[in-house]
Order: sequence, then C-alpha cells, then structure tokens
Amino acid sequence: MKKLIILLAVLLGINMTYGANKSNDIEYELKSPDGKIEIKINIGDKVNYSVKHGNTTIIENSPISMELEDGKILGEAGSIKSVKTNSVNETIEAYFYKKKEVADNYNELIINFKGNYKLTFRAYNDGVAYRFSTSFRKQIIVKKENVNYCFDDDYQAYIPYVNARKGDGDFLTQQFFTSFESQYDIENISKMDTERIAFTPLLICLKDGKKVVIAESDLEDYPGTFFRKGEGNSLEAVQSTYPKVEEQGGHNMLQMVVKERENFVAKVKGTRDFPWRAMVISENDAELMNSDMVYKLASPSRVKDVSWIKPGKVAWDWWNNWNIWGVDFKAGINNDTYKYYIDFASKNGIEYVILDEGWAVNKQADLFQVVPEIDLEELVAYANERNVGLVLWAGYVAIDRDMEHVCKHYSEMGIKGFKVDFMDRDDQKVVDFYYRMAAMAAKYHLFVDFHGAYKPTGLSRTYPNVLNFEGVYGLEQSKWDDNLNQVNYECMIPYIRMVAGNLDYTQGAMDNATKYHFRAIYTNPMSQGTRCRQLAEYIIFESPFNMLCDSPTKYMQNQECVDFIASVPTVWDETVALDGKLGEYAVIARRKGDTWYIGAITNWEARTVEIDLSRISGTNRISSIYMDGVNANRNAEDYRVIKGIREINGNRDDEDFRDNKISIDLASGGGAVLIVR
Repeated sequence: MKKLIILLAVLLGINMTYGANKSNDIEYELKSPDGKIEIKINIGDKVNYSVKHGNTTIIENSPISMELEDGKILGEAGSIKSVKTNSVNETIEAYFYKKKEVADNYNELIINFKGNYKLTFRAYNDGVAYRFSTSFRKQIIVKKENVNYCFDDDYQAYIPYVNARKGDGDFLTQQFFTSFESQYDIENISKMDTERIAFTPLLICLKDGKKVVIAESDLEDYPGTFFRKGEGNSLEAVQSTYPKVEEQGGHNMLQMVVKERENFVAKVKGTRDFPWRAMVISENDAELMNSDMVYKLASPSRVKDVSWIKPGKVAWDWWNNWNIWGVDFKAGINNDTYKYYIDFASKNGIEYVILDEGWAVNKQADLFQVVPEIDLEELVAYANERNVGLVLWAGYVAIDRDMEHVCKHYSEMGIKGFKVDFMDRDDQKVVDFYYRMAAMAAKYHLFVDFHGAYKPTGLSRTYPNVLNFEGVYGLEQSKWDDNLNQVNYECMIPYIRMVAGNLDYTQGAMDNATKYHFRAIYTNPMSQGTRCRQLAEYIIFESPFNMLCDSPTKYMQNQECVDFIASVPTVWDETVALDGKLGEYAVIARRKGDTWYIGAITNWEARTVEIDLSRISGTNRISSIYMDGVNANRNAEDYRVIKGIREINGNRDDEDFRDNKISIDLASGGGAVLIVR
C-alpha cells in the first residue's frame, strides 16, 4: 500500500470565519483536493453545513445532530475543544472488487467538541462525507440521528420507495420490514409521498447536468437510514427503531418479525465511530458508474489471509425451477438433479453450484434437517472430483440460531459458502447479524452472499468473504411481475444502486423477449430485452459471485453463450466508465490482466453508441464482438458474433479503426460486448 498522510497542527487550507451568521457563530471551509468542492460548516447553537461544486449549490445549510436518551444532543450548543486537519493521498489495495487499487485522496476537518464527541468532514474530488464519533465511558442510547439534505430548488429525484408489508404497528413501522427491492419513482422533491420512506442510494438531479447520490458507509452495530420528504425541498432521515419484541415467522418461519419496538434507534458502546453520511457528486452521469466512495469510507479488512476466498460463477437452480430435460430421472430437489448441474458446471469451467431453498426441511428453520432426497456428503464428494464447489442457501433464523455450529459443520463437510436470505430489515439487531455472520463465516473459510438484504455499506471491504448483496429489483422479478419495466430499470442501476457496491442481479437468461412479447411465467421464466443484453450484464453489473440463472439444458443448447459467460472474470484490475446517460444507456470497460471487456446496454430505445477505445490502455485490438442481430427488434434472441474483426460499420478493413473509435448498433432493449486483447 502506497501511503502519504500529512498531519497538520494548524488549519492548512481551512478558512475560519467568526460571525458568519450570528455573533458567536464560527464557520469553517473545507475544499476538495482539486478545489472544485467546498464544504462550509457553521457552528453556533446548531451545526449546519452546506456544499457547493464550482458554482452549483449541492445542498444549502443542512442541520445535523444526534439525540441521546439522556437528553444530550450532539451538534447543538456545542463548545469547540480543538480542530485539526488531515490531507490524505493513499492507495487502498482492494480485494474482489471492480479494480485492484482504489485511490483515496481527500482533505479532512475534525472538530472536537467539549462533551466527548467529534465531527469529521471529508472533501473528496467526487463527493463529501461526515460522521459523528463519541468517547463516552458507558453505553449510550441513541434516540435519533438527524440527517438532512436541504436543496436549493425543487429538483427531480430517483426514489426507491419501500414496498411496505402488512404487519404490526403504524404505516411507518410497517415500512421497516422490507426486502429493499424497488424500482425508482421519478418525481420532483415537492411531489414526494410524505407518508412513504425510501432507502438509499437515491439520486437527485441538480443544475448544470450534475447529479448527487446519497449513500452511507461503515454501517456497523447501527441501523440503516431511510429518507422521506422534509420541509421545503429537503430530505430528512428516518431510522428503524430498536426491536423490543420479536417473533419467529415470516417466509417459511425463517424470519424474525418485530411485534413491538422501542422508542430509540440504537444502544451502543460509548466510544465508537458512527456511520459515514456520504454524497457522491458527478459532473456527468458516467462518473457515477465508477464511484468508490462507499468502499473507501468503510473499515479496512479484518480478514488477514484472503487467499482462500475464491470468487467465481455459480450454476443456479431456483430461477429456472430445476427445469432440465432429456434425462432418465425426475428433475427436482434431489441428488440426480444436482449431479446434472455439477456435471454442467464442471464441463464449462463454472466454479460453483448452489443448492437454493428446498434442501433443508421446510418450516423447521433447522439446517441440520436435510430432506431425504438429498445426500450432501455424496454431492460434495461428487463435486470435488469435478473441481466444483457447493454453496448452500440458508434462511436468516435457521443460520442465526446456531451460527458457529452450522458454519463449522458445513465447512468441515466441504461446503464453500452460504447464500443467506430473508433478513428483510436493517435495524441495529439485523445489521449486527451481518457482521457476526461475516466474521463467523471467515473463521471457517466460508464466503457469503446476502439476499433479502439491505444495500451494501462497505462490508465487503471489512470482510472480503462477503462477495455479494441483493438489495436490487433483480431478474427474479420476471417470474411473477407482468407489469415490470426491467429494461429501463437496468439502465438506472449502474448510476444509483451500484454506487453502493456489488449486486446479485442473477442475469443469464436464454429465453429473451421484446417489450411486447414478455410474459411473467414462474416455472419457465424469460428476460426482457435481447440475448446480447444478458451477456453484456456480466460486464455492466459488479458481482464477484455471479449467477447463471438459467437451466443447464438451455445453456447446452446455447453453447456459444455459455462459453462467453464462463470466460468473463468476476473481479477486475481496472474499470473505466466510457459513456452513458442515466436511464438511457451505459457503456463500461473492465480489465483483467491484458484483456478488456466492454459492455453496453440501452433502454427500450434502439440507438448507436460510439465506443472510444483510446480511453482504455493497451493496443486496443478487438478480438470479438457480440452484438444484437439485425432482427433482434423482432426476436430478442437474435444475435451475432464477429471474431477476427475485418469490417464493422464501414471502418477500414483492419483492426485499427478510424480515430480508435467504433460504432455499435443496439436494438430496442439491446446490448453488446467487445473483447479487446
């Protein structure tokens, strides 16, 4: 790790002004390393801060504070004890991420208040962040943390409202029980539903084409943050209150359902850092697709040896409903079916096979009760002989009730990881479960894929064995939602949800449909958009543990696609966001070794994208192009592959295209892949 940290005893580059608003107020100014972003922190009776990017106001004076149960309010009537600054420029070694190294360059202002707490502000070239820290001797109870974003105009917002489930308590409390799977409502702040809350990341469109994405990082032993409309053009935070009474129930008795809540959000150690409140700021949309803000704000890895962690792809059973054919046994949850999946994975270089819900006895929440049709030890031995690892699905309650015993037992058996599902909350108790699960899994050399999960908040940096999070309106929705518009949503994910981190979207469908041909069929599902779109999503979406959602039988009928999917890496050395516009299209290049993979997708509008190869390193010689066929607007499965490039769209008959640029036609709901060696 290359590191340069300069600790200053005086306020270097920080302006301090008295009487900025009131006679006793003090105002500090903190600028990003490139000078474009400016934070102003006003400290008087309250703490407020504002942010500008060049001449663009990001937020106006926005109050921040933390209310404790004993009546103390951090951030109100605080006397300053000391102030110091840091200027940091370091490189973080990243594990199983979209790049090998992450640049961490920021200016920092730390304000120590009398009363044993401090506020830390950071200004990056691409955003800002702040957090509270306390140093009390005894445990404290946090009643509420006031997080506000006050905008200077009625801007358009992309809002993932919670889809509330019926339950105990009032409507607000019911919204705390959610799977964090929602598409985006696009509306002005003034039109936001005042009764509904939204989870993060969420995006605001500002002046001059600039965007801001609101996120959080380092969420440990503390609830996640939702937002709702505040006064004027503001967003105000809402956090899940602490569970007082829980009852086992929910999906197949695998969840803990909160029946009663306390009137506070967290009880925590008196000395600790609280989560980072972050804003990612972009001058153009494409910048958002390569943000590292959440990752670099998270705590460093607590796993000393990561050599045993092996990302890769996994053949998945549940989405395709165990639909295989042309065999002499009855397909379903049994050893014969899983041996078929293992054989498919082994033949095609797929690293893992997952046993999703159904291998353990239903409604018992006991991972030691295996259905009689499954012999796990036999399957592990069969898979090991074929160089395939097995992963087990587990419900939240089932694994939490006896976590160490479960992890130890299945690790010793040879299981490689767990897909843990149906937490569907982000209050303090459940957030604590994520960290305990990550640590216990690491102890026994198991990796984790969290489903029914809140968005990532940097846990994959702290515990690199956490390879994936769901927290996305993924391809599974195509099994039951006739009204979904997945194609448009997929052109928003890279700019909003992916800012938070990895996502288990579960692409790879071989049955593909145009906008007008799509139908939701639970037992034989299809995707929206073209075949090449599904291929491109293995590059567009960040996913170290990446599913092949469809049936092995269908894949064997489409061997060319399987060969491509198997060849695409799941972690990367470098990422470059080449082009894109929120909700319309996205073009991303990712490098592994000396090979670049470029993925492009569009919404329902067919378009031509010009890809500038001069923005990626190397000789830029194209070896393969996967692109929509000329009839893909009629039949979404139509595609073509061009290898050993000769002529594309009228360019010269060699591999060095005019001005190092190439134009690719994308069909409605289409996609494309370029491999540059």
